[in-house]
Amino acid sequence: MSSPKLLITADYIEEAIKAISTAKQRVMFMSLMFTDDDVTDDFVDALEAAAERGVRVQIAADVFTYGELGGHFLPFKFFTEKSRATTSTVKELSKKGITFNWLGRFSVTPVSGRTHIKCLVVDDVAFSFGGVNLYGKDIVGNNDYMFMCKDKRLADDLAHEFNQITKADRGHYTYRSHKFSYGKHLVLTDGGFQGDSIIYRRVCELAREAQDILLVSQYCPTGKLSRILKTKSSRLYFNPPELAGPLNRMVITFGMFFSGHKTLYKQQRYLHAKFMIFTMPDGKKVAVTGSHNFVYGGVLAGTREIALETDDPKIVRQLERFFESYVA
Repeated sequence: MSSPKLLITADYIEEAIKAISTAKQRVMFMSLMFTDDDVTDDFVDALEAAAERGVRVQIAADVFTYGELGGHFLPFKFFTEKSRATTSTVKELSKKGITFNWLGRFSVTPVSGRTHIKCLVVDDVAFSFGGVNLYGKDIVGNNDYMFMCKDKRLADDLAHEFNQITKADRGHYTYRSHKFSYGKHLVLTDGGFQGDSIIYRRVCELAREAQDILLVSQYCPTGKLSRILKTKSSRLYFNPPELAGPLNRMVITFGMFFSGHKTLYKQQRYLHAKFMIFTMPDGKKVAVTGSHNFVYGGVLAGTREIALETDDPKIVRQLERFFESYVA
């Protein structure tokens, strides 16, 4: 795998639009959230233009979008003004020849069975291993990033994973977590099987071995990882409850109450980035970065996630610079 480049949210959107605008063969986009608003309009327009040029464009987004726009527990969440606008956009995209799949339509709760993966494949370029949703509120208001990697094999593997997820969702089944190896890099993916997360297991393993740990997430860590962090030299940066909306505020408050952890995060922008850096006894640093929030509730709920594990000093340093600039 060629060395990925970290792009803060605004730069990611700009680079993604450029890539989509020159796409020749394929565009495959997956996100928890998908909206067409003032902030995302150019991105959506680029998708439409690519389809009109004959590029095969596939989009998969989670129906969680409607809960965010219209209220997670309201029966009329699909009929609010913003929800109707999203439905209208999806119909227009389909008329342009774009394949659009809503994921998680049969999940019984707002948090179970979610597809939390953020991924964009444009020809042989892949954007992933970060947390940016296609949602104007998140793009403008969150501290976040994505990685860009010009690598055909990675793009092919992520395209395959895209197809597997959409197929599984249509068939109402899940599959076990697994990994792809690229030399010193590992790509870890959770397939939505409840209670099974290769990402969560791996960060627990690394945490046990590490002598120092930096955690950045929107949520307070919970479960086994939380207990391990209490026994280690660790720095935890997650949102204080007052920065979050009602649902996330509840998740953070409960996490802090049951774990006893406190946050070091003092910035005013909502923290949506998710990574951990482990310093091992020999001084080597290992990073895990992606969509996983490092909470055990997501494991139990069977969320689909993706992460990159690497000890490449160039990638670790990019994450450290992001931390220094936007988190610390």
